[in-house]
Amino acid sequence: MYEAHWGLALKPFENTPDPRFLFHAAQHEEGLSRLLYVVREGKGAGLLTGVYGCGKTLLGRTLLRELEQDVYRAAFITNPRLDDVELLRMIAHGLGVPNLPTRKTDILVALEKTFEENLRDGRRTVIVVDEAHAIEDPTIFEELRLLLNFQTDDRFMLTLLLLGQPELQPKVNNNKQLAQRLAMRYHLEALSAVDVRGYIDHRLQVAGAARPIFSPEAAQLIYERSGGIPRRINHICDISLLTGYSKSANAIDRAVALEAIESLGGSA
Repeated sequence: MYEAHWGLALKPFENTPDPRFLFHAAQHEEGLSRLLYVVREGKGAGLLTGVYGCGKTLLGRTLLRELEQDVYRAAFITNPRLDDVELLRMIAHGLGVPNLPTRKTDILVALEKTFEENLRDGRRTVIVVDEAHAIEDPTIFEELRLLLNFQTDDRFMLTLLLLGQPELQPKVNNNKQLAQRLAMRYHLEALSAVDVRGYIDHRLQVAGAARPIFSPEAAQLIYERSGGIPRRINHICDISLLTGYSKSANAIDRAVALEAIESLGGSA
């Protein structure tokens, strides 16, 4: 709706995990590097946590894009609030298991066969469980832990990555054997004021902006009201662009950003 007014090819602040928009803040670079290390070194498991809307899913999606498709076979689970059989079937589906079985024993046999075939063909198996903090049944963590028992004499047959909000940490720690399999833990914090400015400019550039659109004062206000959380930043910036468009503004200054925030009820 407002793209032409601002000279954009696409909307820059959609809350979707599009790897094109990954902003390489130092902590996100570090998080991605650690995830890649766990996968490429064939470690058993890794844990990435962060507050709501801080970019965990985007990092997970970017990780999959970084992995060579002819070397890795990955299952990305976006809704883990399932029972044990349903979760195993989702993993099997993500890995391309044909004719999905319904009995748990048959699913495990099919998964083991898939792990072995991938290993024989020189491929590595990766299972990413996003929103893992939503898992309420402790037995599900045990089921995931048991997948790591699929091993050869010298390596894991798969790498398991758990992504979630901070409350995931104690849930994993309650399963001591799973916690011991974690080769990496990393926590994402909110963005700093400097990073917020860079984040806004980066997303606009990816969307095709040929000039700065948000003033430094507007970016500072957005940082203060968003708490540095990317999902909130996106919401405020999107409404700011709409507000500026409706006013035929040439830029988003503090006044326009404030009007947008107030239209959201004073927060994102």
